[in-house]
Amino acid sequence: MNNQTSNHISIIGGAGHVGLPLGLAFASKNFKIHLIDKNKKALKNIEENKMPFLEIGAKKLLQKANKKKLFFYENDLSNISKSKYIIICIGTPIDKKLKPDLVGFYGLIKKLKNRINKNQILVVRSSVLPGTNQKIKKILKNKNSNLVYGPERIVQSKSLIELPKLPQILACEKKSAFESSKKLFLKISKKIIKTSILEAELIKLYSNANRYINFAIANQLYTICHLNNLDFKRVRNIMQDGYARNLNLTNAGFTAGPCLVKDTMQLKYFTKNSFSLGSAAMKVNENIPNLIIDKLKKFNSYKSKKIGLLGLTFKGETDDTRDSLSIVLLNKLKKLNLKILQSDEYYKTKNGISKKELINKSDIIIIGAPHKAYKKLKINKKKKKLIDIWDII
Repeated sequence: MNNQTSNHISIIGGAGHVGLPLGLAFASKNFKIHLIDKNKKALKNIEENKMPFLEIGAKKLLQKANKKKLFFYENDLSNISKSKYIIICIGTPIDKKLKPDLVGFYGLIKKLKNRINKNQILVVRSSVLPGTNQKIKKILKNKNSNLVYGPERIVQSKSLIELPKLPQILACEKKSAFESSKKLFLKISKKIIKTSILEAELIKLYSNANRYINFAIANQLYTICHLNNLDFKRVRNIMQDGYARNLNLTNAGFTAGPCLVKDTMQLKYFTKNSFSLGSAAMKVNENIPNLIIDKLKKFNSYKSKKIGLLGLTFKGETDDTRDSLSIVLLNKLKKLNLKILQSDEYYKTKNGISKKELINKSDIIIIGAPHKAYKKLKINKKKKKLIDIWDII
């Protein structure tokens, strides 16, 4: 295999939140990256040095990659023969019944089977149900045995900050494929941890489930405090004052997004619905919008008030609204025929207004996402009511 081919990487899902930052990281090490994605609009934006989503530190790296012509923009698999490494970063959604929907994922593997050769290394980076990589092996059969599972572990919008710092898990049954992928990822990661494939699949999903459950613990306390007219912040502060064993109790807030719920439900499916902690966490977290509405209804004459929802994304410092509970809350408020104003620092809509205008016009202000820009806001609590589950103001 020639040097040029060894320096090429194909990233399937290359315009997405996982694939593009990974491509930028490898491009910064002078690899030639084939960004393969069905989203032609996103690819065009990237080619024009426009990030399709918020990613800290990405803009300069993108400009450098394009200037050095390290990115190739593709909508199909026709050029993957040029790459020694093929990295899969496509989404693995759950359906309306909260079950993994891997039809598209396995469809891609079947297409790859007809194009991949025995010398190429296939790295699965997508979050997948335990056992998925074994099914991939069966689909590929004797076509390619260089299958590696290297799950991403970063926080969205901070990929380029965390990739060099976090250990990269790699799982592979073939020694030569492991050594080659290890050499590759050490270009952008500080440490490689070798595991079995099943271990890696479980670790990835349970890492997200662990966070989801921990958030639910705080949200459960918030709910109990609300039902008993207690101040969550005061109760939490006293619990943690001089008592280190309670320092793990995080703040309350909307807990959702494209990963935590999905991966928790994938584990529920894998365990044949016996993952009771995950189910309980979902019940707690998904009910928070209803709790906020219950708090709203306790204000006198709330139906005649202007209600401002400040922050629409699923968490702070992102422009991503996928599975956002703030959006869920917005839709519930609209169904109540209330007068709603909305604003977000990063996610712009035709109905959106500035945070300053929202504060001036609203009688009741609800913090939907904890963007850092809200920390310095001054709200006259004598004139306006504030619901701030995040405790950011």
